[in-house]
Amino acid sequence: METSNNTSKIALIVLAVLTAVLGVLYFRSNQLTKEQAVNIEEKATELANTRMKLDSISTQLDAKIEEIKALGGQVSDLEALKVQLEQDKSSLKKANHATIASYEAKIKEYDLVLTQKDADIVELKKQNGILTENNQVLTTQNQTLNTENTGLKTENKTLADTLSEVTAKNKELARKVSIAAALKAQSLRVLSVSSKGKEAEKSRFNGKKIEKLKITFNLASNPITKLENKTIFVRMLDADGAIVSDEAAGSGKFTQDGKEMVYTAKQVVTYSNNNQAVDVFYSRGGVAYKPGKYTIELYAEGFAIGTGGFEVK
Repeated sequence: METSNNTSKIALIVLAVLTAVLGVLYFRSNQLTKEQAVNIEEKATELANTRMKLDSISTQLDAKIEEIKALGGQVSDLEALKVQLEQDKSSLKKANHATIASYEAKIKEYDLVLTQKDADIVELKKQNGILTENNQVLTTQNQTLNTENTGLKTENKTLADTLSEVTAKNKELARKVSIAAALKAQSLRVLSVSSKGKEAEKSRFNGKKIEKLKITFNLASNPITKLENKTIFVRMLDADGAIVSDEAAGSGKFTQDGKEMVYTAKQVVTYSNNNQAVDVFYSRGGVAYKPGKYTIELYAEGFAIGTGGFEVK
């Protein structure tokens, strides 16, 4: 019986100790909760006050922008400041107690700018007052300038018309000079050349026996043609009007009158203004020529400079 009583006493003591510990823990927990609530309330108050200040600055800034615009002043710096202000207002939502303090410095900067702009507005109003007093003088000056401007426009139009006419005449003169300076091929002849170099000129060639053709002609003397290298393009067309060409034999393309054309052969010569002879050779590599009349066309520097032909039986 005595042992049972001792056990009961010990149990009561342990229970009492646990109750005391739980009470202390509850008290401390309750204190922390109250402190956290106070901190949250303080932060909410700070956020609200800071937000109200930024909203007030935003309203004042809008008013300053409109007033300065109306007075004809520049507001690009204030508009940039407005963008920054909106960014600060947005960032404020994520701010903590430590960062809220930094907004006080920003608010002071914004207030300073607003104060400076008040002085600018006063100066703009003064300037607008001066302009109002001298409005009659400015109106008279504007009328004089408008009259002078009308006269200048008339003169400019006359000059522009004259310049356009001179430009057109110069273009026409340049075109005529180019035509006059164009090469002219004369005495065009076509010969066949054998593998041994023997040349023959016939009224009709045997298409199966032509190994190589020699197109020969003279470039007429022309004192206004530049003494320089000239590229001469040769086009050979068969009886059906098809171009005879073979890239492996030197054929290619050139531009004539804004269009791309295929040439049979080409030759670069140095023009010497002495009725010089020019020879252009073309070999099809053993491919027979179809019967019929062939046409030779010569081109250089954008002009057709000569024609000729031969016949194949």
